[in-house]
Amino acid sequence: MKPPHSYMLNQKGLSRLKWVGFLGVIVAVGVGAYWWFMVRAPEPMHMTQTTEEKMVSHPPAQNKGVMVSQHKQQLIGVKTEPATIRDLTHTIRTVGQVEVDERRLTHMHTKLEGWVQELYVKFTGEHVQKDQKLFEMYSPELVSTQEEYLLALKAVKSLGDSEFPEIAQNARSLLEVTRQRFSLWDITPDHIRDLEKTGKVLRTLPLHAPSSGYVMHMAVREGMHVMPAMELYALADLSTVWVLADVYEYEIPLVELGQEAKVTFSYFPGQTFKGKVTYVYPILETKTRTVKVRFELPNPKWALKPGMFANIDIQIPRGKRLVIPNTAVLDSGTEQLVFIDQGQGMFEPRKVTVGVRTRDAYEIIEGIKAGELVVTRGNFLIDSESNLKAATEMMMPGMDMGKKKNDEQSMPMGDMQP
Repeated sequence: MKPPHSYMLNQKGLSRLKWVGFLGVIVAVGVGAYWWFMVRAPEPMHMTQTTEEKMVSHPPAQNKGVMVSQHKQQLIGVKTEPATIRDLTHTIRTVGQVEVDERRLTHMHTKLEGWVQELYVKFTGEHVQKDQKLFEMYSPELVSTQEEYLLALKAVKSLGDSEFPEIAQNARSLLEVTRQRFSLWDITPDHIRDLEKTGKVLRTLPLHAPSSGYVMHMAVREGMHVMPAMELYALADLSTVWVLADVYEYEIPLVELGQEAKVTFSYFPGQTFKGKVTYVYPILETKTRTVKVRFELPNPKWALKPGMFANIDIQIPRGKRLVIPNTAVLDSGTEQLVFIDQGQGMFEPRKVTVGVRTRDAYEIIEGIKAGELVVTRGNFLIDSESNLKAATEMMMPGMDMGKKKNDEQSMPMGDMQP
């Protein structure tokens, strides 16, 4: 008994479904194998390349250049400028603080022990003139020395014509020793002349300012007992001041003695002071990697006061140099890269050796010629495009090799009929 016609049709349908399922499995296996051998493992199994061989046979795209369409250049805002030769001026900008010129600072002590009887200069910041009275002091030792001097002076006068020359010589020697003692105590000759003229012992003696200046420090008051070791006054002549500034260590080789600097202060808007480099300190501050540099400024009207902050500019001419805008340089920390516009959308990465950097430009020592167009804007995106191309090219050779092998070994399967 033959099966019904409908049953035979169903059997044929099932047979076709089996063949379709079988073909689907073959296609899935083929796609998986293609992905594994051509994408995941692009190199043939019998060939092994080291990382160095890959880099030699397939160098990164940044050594070849990268194509960027005109449309993409507009989107990322690519701009270029030519490398030019021009006069280069390097500017060192820093900040500093006004300080007292240490060569014009006077520390005043008394060389006698005594008591302050009357004070004439009474507060810090007061301006005094040279030889101005500062205070008067009483000293028992000074009183006894004056008395000794008057006795020696009287002996010289009375024994000058003595028939005993040894006695007269002793009197003159005593007078000279006493006079020298006055000198060592900084007793001025006019006080000695007054003592000789009047013959009266002064109970107190005035002390005078050894130089003109402002009182920066004062440690004396009326009635105070003073000793030679005490600093009574510190006087500063502010007609010239220092500005001490910190300069980074990489800029120190450019700083030379005698260089002029423009110094400005926020307290005097629109006004510029001129200073000169007078000393570069021999110590490097390890925390800030800076060196102290001293600038000297005239201060005739005492407008500049110790403690003020200052802005300093030093203009250092470097002569004719090849320069490019500083925005053109991509600095990785170990090397500097510049993209050169070769025209028709081709941009070539170029390693360069840079010199001095100014506010808006880099000096180029090696790697670029004058007139070449460098990318000044959009170079970061071009660099990303170059890196992407490099990564792609590292994969593409293996994919081509795998594809060629697959084409040689594959055979047409033909149509399979049920």
